[in-house]
Formats: sequence, C-alpha cells, structure tokens
Amino acid sequence: MVNIKDTVILVTGANGGLGSEFVHQALERGAAKVYAAARTPRTWEDARVVPLTLDVTDQDSIGRAAAAAGDVAIVINNAGIYGASSLVDGPEDELRQQMETNFFGPIAITRAFAPALRAAQGALVNIASVVSWLPIANAYSTSKAALWSATNALRLDLAQTGVHVVGAYLSYTDTPMSQQVREDANDPADVVREILDGVEAGEDEVLADETTRRVRAGLSGPIGALVAAVSGN
Repeated sequence: MVNIKDTVILVTGANGGLGSEFVHQALERGAAKVYAAARTPRTWEDARVVPLTLDVTDQDSIGRAAAAAGDVAIVINNAGIYGASSLVDGPEDELRQQMETNFFGPIAITRAFAPALRAAQGALVNIASVVSWLPIANAYSTSKAALWSATNALRLDLAQTGVHVVGAYLSYTDTPMSQQVREDANDPADVVREILDGVEAGEDEVLADETTRRVRAGLSGPIGALVAAVSGN
C-alpha cells in the first residue's frame, strides 16, 4: 500500500484526457511532486508539477527522464495510442507502432525507473483496457493483452523488492484518444479516482467500471459471452 500524500509521482502521457486527470487528482491528494511527462510537455499552473520531455518509444528519451526524475515513488504508465486495424489486412507498421507504444513502452519505462521504485518501495501502475480480454479492437486489443500479461509478470518480479504493481482496466472513456466515444462513456475523473483509490488500498487490479467488471468475471466462459458482456447484450 502506497500513500499518494507527500509522494513523488510520474505520469506518462500527461497531456491526454486520463493523463491530465491523473496529474490533477494526484495534486488534490497531496502529492509532493508530479512529473507530467509527454513528448511535448505543456505548462502547468501548480508549482508541484514538473513538465518532463518523454517519448516512451525512444530509449535515449527514457534514459534522460529517468536521470531527471530519480526521486519517483509511483510510476503511472498511461501513455498509449489507439489503432484498431486488422491483424490480417491492416498495415503491419500500425501493429508494430501499437506494440512499441502500448507494450514495449511501459516495459522500457519500468526497467528505467525500477531502481527508483525499489529504493522507495513504491508502486507501478499500468493502464490497460477491457479489450485486454477481448479481440474487438484488433491491433489495440493485442497490445493491451500483452500489457496485461506483462503486468502480471512484473508483479511477481518487483514484489521481491517491495514494489507494488497495479493493473488498471477500463472500458470506453471520454478522452481525446477515443474518436468515437459512446454516449455511456466513462467520465475520466471517475476512472482516475477508482485507480488512485486502488493504488492507496494496495489492490493488484482496478476494474474501473461495470462493463470491465463483467468482462473480467466472465474470463472463464466462451469468447462469445465476453463479447456480449462488453456490448451490453
């Protein structure tokens, strides 16, 4: 269990809908400092926010960020991209880009910041998706399924040195990355609140909405039932 109050936090993808909400809510909970990481950092009004240049697909960028933010106790791997092209007929470079950003990116960030997390006995939070368990988003689903598996492996690895790993899963959420948001999409503020509550409670997984909870509970059933669960039918 890690308290956010008086803690130093890194949020990747901090300019996005979820990312900016993570920054704001961490500050509301009393974080001592928040590194707001993005490829093109923005300015923030709160002096506790430190803009940090970070491209999760660039090893040099990751190395510079890790050197600049060695006091981090919580890392939130939030950066991601969306692309639902077919694995069979879609562009191969899009699939590779999805994997580089959504899977290899969080792994690279974790490796770079592991010394700081171990020293602080802090927490790692990986933001995945309900489609980690559903194939309905093709390339994106594949990358998030890989992140789900990696999160479980990292949990075992990092637990040996006192680092807690949280996997966070959510359904349709009203953010700029979601180009076609459904009317019943999650409010990002609600999702982030659920995730940060879970971090402070020491949970291994946070299922941020009812759709995600239904799908997670149905993993032992046939894939058709899972698709029906996420569609609400």
